[in-house]
Amino acid sequence: MQPAAASPTGAPGARSLSALAAMLLQHTRTLAADYALLAVLDARHAAITLAWLLSAGLVVAVLVVTAWLSLVTGGIVWLLGSGASWPAALGAASLLNVVAAVALALWMHGFFKALPFAATLRQLKGDPPPAGANGEL
Repeated sequence: MQPAAASPTGAPGARSLSALAAMLLQHTRTLAADYALLAVLDARHAAITLAWLLSAGLVVAVLVVTAWLSLVTGGIVWLLGSGASWPAALGAASLLNVVAAVALALWMHGFFKALPFAATLRQLKGDPPPAGANGEL
């Protein structure tokens, strides 16, 4: 004689399946919380590192500006020592600064010609690379 069929709600297999599903859900929540905590800690570390890098960059910029001003002042003193007038020495220093600024602006102009993420956008659109772009972005 066969045992009576157990109802789906009262079957031992159903209860263990629901317990397994609850345990799986709990472990999934715990895993998601662990990943969220890891992401928060990693973002905090990245922010602190960025703050240190920006601070160090600011100190480097101040030191470079100080060195540049010392160099220009030395040039002015040298010109004055060789018999140049104050207006001529200051004019030469100003001209040196303007020439350096124009050279830097021309160098920076090359960066503005290329759009940011141009190669990525081209790949997403499926466009071919521009003619003459041998290994260039």
